[in-house]
Order: sequence, then structure tokens, then C-alpha cells
Amino acid sequence: MSESSLALFLIATLILALAPGPDLLYITTRGLSQGAMAGLISALGVHTGVLIHTIIASLGLSALITSSTMGFSLIKYAGAAYLCYLGIRTLFCSKGENSTEQCISKTALKKVFYQGVITDVLNPKVILFFLAFFPQFINPSSPSAQIDIFMLGLTFVLVAFPIDAAVGLFAGSVGKQVNHCKQRMQWGKWMAGSAFILLGIGTAFTAPPS
Repeated sequence: MSESSLALFLIATLILALAPGPDLLYITTRGLSQGAMAGLISALGVHTGVLIHTIIASLGLSALITSSTMGFSLIKYAGAAYLCYLGIRTLFCSKGENSTEQCISKTALKKVFYQGVITDVLNPKVILFFLAFFPQFINPSSPSAQIDIFMLGLTFVLVAFPIDAAVGLFAGSVGKQVNHCKQRMQWGKWMAGSAFILLGIGTAFTAPPS
């Protein structure tokens, strides 16, 4: 890549990282409902998923998935079902778990991380993003195209992760204050559960590439 192309890619990545989207909504929701550490770990999980997508794209598997109607649909509906499952599970915590703090105590940070990875990997919009965004900055016919895609993916994570991590930490701080003011009402789990279900519905309606 030329210096001008790299600069343009960094600017575009920064804008995309700041723009509202499914990943940012997921991270924000985790932070608000489960605390700053959960927000940070969810950002780490999401960007681990981005790295997995980077590897898939560099191997040419993303294009193969989108060219197969069945393959794209399987990923799309699996992602939608998983998000809706998370939403329903969040909404219907066991009786007696009325406070956000109690729900957090039973959700290990490791599980929050893996959920972030899975929600990103099973997000068909990320696959379409890689296919539409990255080729604008590389020459697909270049013998080093696979390496170029991988490097762009790493660069994307290096730029976007600190922003998403900061959002998760900030959301956790805000959520802590709101929980304190409202005497730890159930607003957190209802907000998180509803957000996951809405993300799942949106994922189910993702259109395949034309």
C-alpha cells in the first residue's frame, strides 16, 4: 500500500470505529448492564472475532461463504439464533436474581469473552464488510494480496480496539452510577436482553451479496 492509501484506510477505520453498529451496541450493553470489566472483556472478545474474520478473509473463505446461499444462510441464522438466545437468557434470570450485581456474579468474564467472539464470528455483516471494505485498499490480483488483507485486519483491530475498550469502560462507569441511583433495579438485564434480541432480528434479515 502507498502512504496515501494507508492514511485513507486509517481515517476510514477511525470513522467506522466511532460509528454506531452491532459490535459497539453489544459492548456498550455489556458495560452498562454488567460493569466496566465486562465491557472491556466484551470488546476483547469482539476483536478476537475480527481477527478470526481476518484469517478467513485472507484465505479467501469469506468470498466462498458469500457465494454459497446455503453457507451464508447457515451463518446468518446461527448468529441470529445465538443473539436471541442470549437476549432471552438475560431477560429471564432465575427468580430472586433481581439485581444486576447478582446476574453479574454468575456470569464469568471468560463467558463474556467467548460470547463476544461468537457473536462477531457469526455476524454475516462482518463478512460482507471485509469483502466490501478491504479490497478498496489492495490489489486483489497481487501475489501478496492475502498478506495485505491480513495486515489490514491487524491494523483495523489496533485502531478500533482501544476505542471500543474505552466505550466499554465508560459504559460500565455510567451503568454503575445508574444502578446506584435506582437502587439496583432490573433495568440492566431488560436493556441488555432487548438489545441482544433486536441484534438477532437484524442479523436474520441480513441480505446476501447481490
